[in-house]
Amino acid sequence: MGDRHAHSQIQTHPHQLHVHPHHRPHHEAGGIKSLLPQKGPSVTQIIAIVTLLPVGGTLLCLAGITLVGTLIGLAVAIPVFLLFSPVLVPAALTLGLAVAGFLTSGAFGVTGLSSLSWILNYLKQGKSVPENLEAAKRRMADAAGHLGQKTKDAGQTIQSKAQEGKEGARTT
Repeated sequence: MGDRHAHSQIQTHPHQLHVHPHHRPHHEAGGIKSLLPQKGPSVTQIIAIVTLLPVGGTLLCLAGITLVGTLIGLAVAIPVFLLFSPVLVPAALTLGLAVAGFLTSGAFGVTGLSSLSWILNYLKQGKSVPENLEAAKRRMADAAGHLGQKTKDAGQTIQSKAQEGKEGARTT
């Protein structure tokens, strides 16, 4: 009977618009419900959250405590650094140079050992010394001889200028 009444109203008033609310799909509903999965979390996800939440919170608290401790330490140490900077700066430079020296020494040592190891492995293979190595030895010997001659010439030049300086000083 209600359906007949609705049809009779539509027929009697054709200019009226009937609005029927329709349901939007779930993904258009918006809000928090659209972010949540349709089914609940699995048991492994719940266990992971239950175990990781306290661990993460504890680590976050430790990070905060460490930050606060660092800031307090800096607030106390900065005046001490300013008072003792004439002693601390040279000490820091000395320490830095010592560390750089040890690191350089270690790098040279590792390089030397790896070179010796390469040479030993090369000789164990039974190969003869390559011609390039012989040519390099000759060039090094020639360069050393040339450098020795240049050093000798420079020494003679310095000696002659020193003689000229002595003679010039005697005449004045």
